[in-house]
Amino acid sequence: MTAVAENGVGVGLKPDPHAVPDEPILRLRGVGRRFGGVQAVRDVDLDVAYGERRAILGPNGAGKTTLFNLVAGDFPPSAGTVEVMGRDVTHLPARVRPKLGLARTYQKTRLFPGLSVEDNIFLAIVGRDGGRLRIVPHKQNRVVRERARAAAERVLLGDKVDTFVRDLSHGEQRQLEVGMASAVEPKLMLLDEPASGLSFGERERLTELLLGLPEDVTLILIEHDMDVALTVAGYVTMMHDGRKVVEGTPAEIRGNQMVHDIYLGNRFHAEDVSAREEGS
Repeated sequence: MTAVAENGVGVGLKPDPHAVPDEPILRLRGVGRRFGGVQAVRDVDLDVAYGERRAILGPNGAGKTTLFNLVAGDFPPSAGTVEVMGRDVTHLPARVRPKLGLARTYQKTRLFPGLSVEDNIFLAIVGRDGGRLRIVPHKQNRVVRERARAAAERVLLGDKVDTFVRDLSHGEQRQLEVGMASAVEPKLMLLDEPASGLSFGERERLTELLLGLPEDVTLILIEHDMDVALTVAGYVTMMHDGRKVVEGTPAEIRGNQMVHDIYLGNRFHAEDVSAREEGS
């Protein structure tokens, strides 16, 4: 960045460290994935901006989780390219991508049930930072333990840091997964159906947690619970048969007839949206 002084000579200025990059944090171009004769994802183009809250919606079999797996590197695409923060990661191993600032959760919990809440978060941080477990107490371990306890507090599990994961409710385990993902200080967080199997109260708590994530964390979530997805997301991508078919704001998605026909049902038809707006 350059400013012009009164004498016309250029004066160098330091770039704003808080400025949002013009390029998207995630860019997919022509991404596809085939499993034998099944085309799970077809020619998907996708741009997600820094700090965005994006929901990926669609019926079962739409290709949503496969798309997440391609972004996270669980397996490579059969076609197309994946860029994260301007870097082509199409063929980069999954184990390397967290070091770039990417964190994700899965449809089924991947926790250690015989370890405590704090231990699970601790291991997530150690794995992300490339550290090693030490039998002998070490100063660095104490620092990571403090980070783990702080992460537990942020997801409302501060009073359960010593509780074994197997003794947590399903909703608390989902909260823990969000805590583990956020504890590694990601730039891009992928959450795969975080509200799956939760009670109404647990879904409300999860929504509160997601809305409270730092603004500089980009969040992409797959979710079947429309109340959660359309409350948290500022922009929505709809998939069907492995393709991206519609994109728009939550209001546009609720009122889109194609989305209504594919997936949402009468509850989120445009007439329902109008009724809600009139009653607000």
